[in-house]
Amino acid sequence: MIFSELYSAYYNTIAAIITEILERETSEKALQKIIAERAFGESALTILPTLKSEKWQLVHPDMTTPLGHIPTMPLTFLQKQWLKAVSLDPRVKLFGVEFPDLDDVPPLFTPDDYYVYDKYSDGDPFEDEEYIRQFRIILDAIRRQTQIKFEMVNRKGATMFVRCRPVRLEYSEKDDKFRMITAGWRTVSTVNLAKIQSCAHYSGDKQVSGEEKSVQHKTITVKLIDERNALERFMLHFAHFEKQAEKLDRKTYLVKIRYVQDDETEMVIRILSFGPMAEVLEPESFRKLIIEKLKKQKNCGLK
Repeated sequence: MIFSELYSAYYNTIAAIITEILERETSEKALQKIIAERAFGESALTILPTLKSEKWQLVHPDMTTPLGHIPTMPLTFLQKQWLKAVSLDPRVKLFGVEFPDLDDVPPLFTPDDYYVYDKYSDGDPFEDEEYIRQFRIILDAIRRQTQIKFEMVNRKGATMFVRCRPVRLEYSEKDDKFRMITAGWRTVSTVNLAKIQSCAHYSGDKQVSGEEKSVQHKTITVKLIDERNALERFMLHFAHFEKQAEKLDRKTYLVKIRYVQDDETEMVIRILSFGPMAEVLEPESFRKLIIEKLKKQKNCGLK
């Protein structure tokens, strides 16, 4: 990994210790506090004794250091290339992240170097200025745990004016869309950001009550035939889901996947994308959804 070594917790911890020693007279207790805050639980048993024994030759036993300057960790050229590649993702602009001093750095890769399969083409307008503005308002409200007011059009075409407290944002890679999870709004708890027409901070005194609705999960069992690299594709496709896999024979696997009930329609589409290689065994309700979807495809002349 590009950042795994130089920018790991251990390197940052040692840098903080040396900085502490150079900036002020310190004590062993103060250094232990830095280790506890920045490193891992067991690190207190190894880092300070190793430093005091001068095995790393960075700190003397009297809590001084032979170094004369506060440590810095400049980026390597490869790391700058990776950051430049990340900066080209239009979703980065939503968070207001800046990448200074990369103008003359060629990206490690560009969007033209890869293609994402099984992804809808009608994703959110990430580069639209109004979408960016609304996204940042929602993100700020989540961080400060404050309320917002927004206007949207529901499925029936009616305009709705809503006041709520956004709890978190979720991103669907397949849909290429962000959605907002809310609290204090009884009608709907999940809103696609692209459906919001206007959004602003709520500055009134009236506070919404209630918490985020509890998420309902379901589990499906799929029999998978490992042909045409189906098992690897299946595991990658559902990499971010909680799942269990059991090998039945040389080519057959039984996979249980846990998913959010609100995403059931998307799950049907995901499973169908594997064609005859994947068969849903249970529950029966999900099998019926698969059958209905296949019937509709057949009626439309799709194969």
